[in-house]
Amino acid sequence: TRAGHHVIHADWFGFPHNADSLRRVGLCYHEAADRKLPGRCDTVSASMKRFVIHSSAGDYPLLCGRGLVGRRGWLARQLPAERTGVFLLSSPRVWRSCGRALAAALESARPHRILFDDRETAKDLRTVERIARALVRAGADRGAAIVAAGGGVVGDVAGFAAASYMRGVWLAHVPTTLVAQVDSSIGGKTGVNLKEGKNLVGAFYPPQLVVTDPDLLKTLDVRQYRSG
Repeated sequence: TRAGHHVIHADWFGFPHNADSLRRVGLCYHEAADRKLPGRCDTVSASMKRFVIHSSAGDYPLLCGRGLVGRRGWLARQLPAERTGVFLLSSPRVWRSCGRALAAALESARPHRILFDDRETAKDLRTVERIARALVRAGADRGAAIVAAGGGVVGDVAGFAAASYMRGVWLAHVPTTLVAQVDSSIGGKTGVNLKEGKNLVGAFYPPQLVVTDPDLLKTLDVRQYRSG
């Protein structure tokens, strides 16, 4: 530290920050996880960083570190103990790339998997309805925990489904694209398109947890990585 400021290592998305710059954008930096973190967050490695995101709905943690999702059972331990079921919402495309790691990370939680089309053309109310009906058939209730794993479309659609189902259930984001990791997974904006325009139906619904693993970006091809 210098002058009382924590400095985040430059390898976190390629550039350094100090605590003041993070506070200006609504982030609060907490020290590396070389000890037990508050709540259900456990020791991972000295390279994991914990941030607190401030929102109108309350504060929530963002955990960032390489290889987090690759740790067997780690993600399951971050979920609320009082959950009545875990429901992994993702897309076939993401599942082909990251499914094995996600399944291992959530292994002890025995998640119900719900996959949906993550193309922009499928970002609509029909997809939200299909997700909601799948949740009903799987027995999801108010104590359900939803884990949304994917890029921006998955986050927007799954987030809106979580905000709407049973008038709101617990939500975690595991973003798998660059823009989703640095932007769309954090602010709580969710929504779907209408024929009349983009994101006309939605909600501000901050998640209760965001897990950002830069290693997931290795699953992207060069074109997708450069475009975000």
